[in-house]
Amino acid sequence: MRHDAPGAHAGHPGHQGLAARLRSLPLLSNPVGDVSASLVVFLVAVPLSLGIAAASGAPLMAGIIAAAVGGIVAGLLGGSRIQVTGPSAAQTVIIADLVMRYGWEVMCLITLLAGVLQALLGAVRIARAALAVSPAVIHGMLAGVGVTIALAQVHVVLGGDPPSSAVDAIRALPGRLADAHPPAVAVGALTIALLLLWPRLPGLRRLRAVPAALVAVTAATAAAVAAGLDVERVSLLASMGGGWTGPVLPDRPDVHGVAIGVVTVCLVASVESLLSGLATDRLHDGPRIRLDRELVGQGAANAASGALGGLPVSGAIVRSTANARAGARTPAAAALHGVWVVVFVLLFAPLVELIPMAALAGLLVMIGAQMVDPRHLSDLRRHHEASVYLVTLAAVVLLGLLEGVIIGFALALAVSLRRLTRLTVLTEERDGRWHVVVQGSLTFLGVPRVARMLRTLPTGCHVDLDLHVDFMDHAAFESIHAWRVDHERTGGSVDIDEVHENWYERSTRHAPPVGKTAPGGLARWWAPWRMRGGYDSSAPATGLLVAGAQEYHSSTAGRMRAMMGRLAHRQHPTALFITCADSRVVPNLITASGPGDLFTVRNLGNLVPAHDQRGDASVGAAVEYAVEVLEVPSIVVCGHSHCGAMKALMDGVHTAPAAVRTERLRQWLGNGRAALERTPPQALESAPGAEALRALAQANVEQQLENLLTYPAVRRRHEQGLLELTGLFYDLDAAEVRVLDPAQGEFVPVADRTGGRIPGPRGPIGAVGGPDDPTGGRGTSAGQGPGEPQEPHPEREHA
Repeated sequence: MRHDAPGAHAGHPGHQGLAARLRSLPLLSNPVGDVSASLVVFLVAVPLSLGIAAASGAPLMAGIIAAAVGGIVAGLLGGSRIQVTGPSAAQTVIIADLVMRYGWEVMCLITLLAGVLQALLGAVRIARAALAVSPAVIHGMLAGVGVTIALAQVHVVLGGDPPSSAVDAIRALPGRLADAHPPAVAVGALTIALLLLWPRLPGLRRLRAVPAALVAVTAATAAAVAAGLDVERVSLLASMGGGWTGPVLPDRPDVHGVAIGVVTVCLVASVESLLSGLATDRLHDGPRIRLDRELVGQGAANAASGALGGLPVSGAIVRSTANARAGARTPAAAALHGVWVVVFVLLFAPLVELIPMAALAGLLVMIGAQMVDPRHLSDLRRHHEASVYLVTLAAVVLLGLLEGVIIGFALALAVSLRRLTRLTVLTEERDGRWHVVVQGSLTFLGVPRVARMLRTLPTGCHVDLDLHVDFMDHAAFESIHAWRVDHERTGGSVDIDEVHENWYERSTRHAPPVGKTAPGGLARWWAPWRMRGGYDSSAPATGLLVAGAQEYHSSTAGRMRAMMGRLAHRQHPTALFITCADSRVVPNLITASGPGDLFTVRNLGNLVPAHDQRGDASVGAAVEYAVEVLEVPSIVVCGHSHCGAMKALMDGVHTAPAAVRTERLRQWLGNGRAALERTPPQALESAPGAEALRALAQANVEQQLENLLTYPAVRRRHEQGLLELTGLFYDLDAAEVRVLDPAQGEFVPVADRTGGRIPGPRGPIGAVGGPDDPTGGRGTSAGQGPGEPQEPHPEREHA
C-alpha cells in the first residue's frame, strides 16, 4: 500500500482517519481526561452517596443506585458538558420527611413522578423560569438544610440515632453528650479531623489530589477494623429489604400529600440542577449549558432512579467541580463515573459494609457545616438581602424546609416591592437653570412625589431633567410628558437627559420611554458596535471606525468643543491609570471619568517593570513623566478577570497561539513572574481555571503596586504624602469594580470602601472616588484642563 495515496492521511480534506473521526465525536473528544476525571469523581461520589442516603433515612443502597443512574442517564441525556448528577444533601430534609410519612416505596413513586414532571417542564422550555428565584432564598434554604443535617448527624457521631427535626436535635443534645458512645465518637472525630487537615497538608501536591472524603472514610474504617471497635456499620445489601417490589401508592392514598411531595422534589431538584449547571459553566471553556435539555436529562434520571429504588438526584456542584478540576471536557466523564460506581458495588460490596456509620455521620457533619457559607451572607449584605437569607435559614431549621422556603419567598417578594417604591428626586439651581435628577424605579407609586417636585419649579425656567431610572411605567411617562407640555406652553424649556430623541414619537407604539434601546439595538454610546443599530457588522474595521467618528461629530463633538478648547493647552490629570490592553476594559467607563481625568498606560497584563529591570522602558518613562512632570496625585493599577496575559503566564507561553509565541512576548511576560510566585500555590492548584486566573490577576495588581515603589520619584512623593497608590480589579462577568483593601489584603466592592489605597504618611490625597476628591471620583473638573480625551462621560455629553 502506498502511504502517499489519496485519503491515506487523516488530515486529508473529506477523508479523515479513524482516530480523527472518533475524536470529532462529542463523547470521545477527550478520552484520557474524561476517564481520569471519572475515576476521581467516582471516589468522591461513593462516600457522599452513602452518607446522604443515611441522612435521608433511606436504604443505603438507594444512594448508590442514585449515583450510578444519575451519572449515566443525566450525563448522556442532559445539556451540560461536565455537570455530574447524583443524590444531593439539599434534599435530605425533604426525603427524610416523606420517608417517615409514607415509607420508602412511596418515596420511590414520588421520585419517579417528580422526574416525569421535570422532563415535561424541560420539554415545554420552561427551564429559565425556574431560575426566577432569589439567591438569598436558595442560599438560606441550603444553609438551613446544612444546619439541620449537622445537628442530626452529631447524634450519630455520639453513638445515637438522628432526631426527626433540628429542634428535637437541639433539645436532645445534652442528654446525648452525657451518654456518648466512645468508639463511635473516636471514629467520627477521626473522620472530621482528616476532612479538615487533608486539604491543608504542606507539600505532597499529588497526594492532596486524592479526595478528602475518600481518605477520611477509608482511614476511619481501617482504624475501626484494626482496633476492633464495636460500632454500627453499613448494611448495604440488606438495606433494601427482601420485600421491596418497586414504587407503590400508599396504603391509604393521600393524593394531596403525594402531589405536594412530587412538586417539592421536582422544584428543588430543578432549581439546584440549573443553578449548579450555570455555576459549572464557569469552570470550563466548552459549550454552555442548554438549560431545557438539562432539565429533560435530570427528569429522565430521576424517573429511572425512582423506578430502580434510588434517591432523587440533581446536579451536584461538589462533584461537578471535582470533575472539571480533574480534566473532564465531555459528558462521558459523568457517565463513566456512574459505571465505576456499579462495578465497585458489584465487586467490593463486602468492603463497603465495613464502613462505620459514625464515619459517614462525620462526613455529613462537615458537609452540613460547609453548606453554611459566610461568603454568601457577605455578598447578600451588600445587596441588602441578608435579612432574607437569615430568615429563610432560621425558618428552615425551626419550622421545616417547605415552611422556611415559603417564608423566604414571601420576605423576598416584600423586599422587592419595597424597592419599587424607592425613589430619589434632587433639584439644584445653577446660573438660572434648574437641574432635576430622578434616581431609582419610577412607577405610579412615585409619580405623586415627582409631579409635586416638578410643579414647584418656576414658570418659564430652563430645566435639565436627568432620568437615571432602571424602570419607568406608563403612568410615570404620561405624568412627565404632561408636565413637559405644560411647562413649555408657559415659555419654559426642558432638556431630558438619557432619553431617545424619538421618545415621544414612539410613545404611541408603547415603546420604552427611556432611550435604553434604539430600533436597531442598544443606543448607548458605551455599547459595542455589534450591539448597536446603524452599523454593518460585515464592514471593514476602518469603516466602523469612520462611522463611529461620524457619530461622534454628529452627536457629541459640538457639545464638547468648548470644554476641549479649555483642555487643549495643558493637562493636569488626576491619576496615572495603568491597565491591561484588553479590549473589554474601558478605563473612562468603569471610573466614570472624562477627558483629561486619566493619564492612561495600557499593556499586556497591566505590568510595571521594576526600576532596575532592563528591557522595554516605555512604562517606566510614562510613570516618571506622570509623577515628575504632570505631578499626578494618584497612580492606579487595574487588573481584570479572564486576562489572557495572566493565563499565558500561568499556563506557560507555549499555550498561546503560535502567532504570538515570540521572544518579545516571553520577555514581556517575564515581568509578571513575581506575581506568579506570590500567588498562593493552593489558589492555583485547587481552584477551578477561572478562579485560579482571578487569584493570579489580583496578586499581579498587588505586585505591580510594589514595583511602582522601586521608582525613586514614586517612593519619594509617596513618602511625602503627595502620591497614593491604588489597586483595582474589574470583574468582567459581573461588570463590577473591586478595590484593594490593604488592611484586609483583598479586593472588596467599591461600595464597601471609598479608598482602598496604599496611603502616604499624611493619608490619601486626591483619591479617585475617595472622600478627599471634590469631583466625586471623576478627578478634576472640565476647567482644569487635564488629559487626553477618551470616551465621553454621559453627564458631560449634555453639559
